[in-house]
Amino acid sequence: MQIAKLTAALIVAAVSSAALANGTAAATPATADAWVAKMTDPTQNASAFRDPKTFVPWMNAMVDPATSIAMTNAMMNPATSLNFMTGMMNPASFQNYMQFMDPAVQMKWMAAAMDPNFYTAAMTPFMNPNLYMKWMMAPMDPRLLSTGMQALNPGMYANWMMAPMSPQAMNAMMMPLNPALYTNWMGAAANPQTYGTMGSFIDPATYNQMLQGFNPLAIMAPAAAPVAAPAAPAAK
Repeated sequence: MQIAKLTAALIVAAVSSAALANGTAAATPATADAWVAKMTDPTQNASAFRDPKTFVPWMNAMVDPATSIAMTNAMMNPATSLNFMTGMMNPASFQNYMQFMDPAVQMKWMAAAMDPNFYTAAMTPFMNPNLYMKWMMAPMDPRLLSTGMQALNPGMYANWMMAPMSPQAMNAMMMPLNPALYTNWMGAAANPQTYGTMGSFIDPATYNQMLQGFNPLAIMAPAAAPVAAPAAPAAK
């Protein structure tokens, strides 16, 4: 009986976690710059590997030369490195990677491995002649030429030299001195939603539901006295 209650509680918690994850899923980026911003954000960059439906658009963006150009531009900007550093200190980055502990992630990939539609969607970009035409024309792409000229811009090197004194860098260096940072990390580590459906095992509500109606006194109570056998009838 108690095992059945625990199983039901775990199922309810798993469904709730899945609903929360679906409700807070970020929208798929529409531009190369948006993809780069998401991939360089430690609080979001694992989302493409948690769901096959998200992985396919991510892979389509990866094989596009526009994404490579946008990534090169981002790497030459010191703000990208600062954003990554502050993102790694954000408790949301811990939650981002801990979602891989959720068995639902493995179940999604197992289902995708047996789904022909997944393989078709994954191979479609490589069968599109337009992709190869983009790569052939990439050396003449104005965005790539602009990226190459950026390496000759003295302002870029000035930005890197001034980056340690920027307000963003100062805020990043002050974050480890903020006690709220460690409080937030402890809260994220203790939050059952951090671990997806696996969080049900550390959620007190799961065990509260299991123990409802359970009376420990009934176990500790002494056994009832045996019923005496009926007396033999008197002889006549």
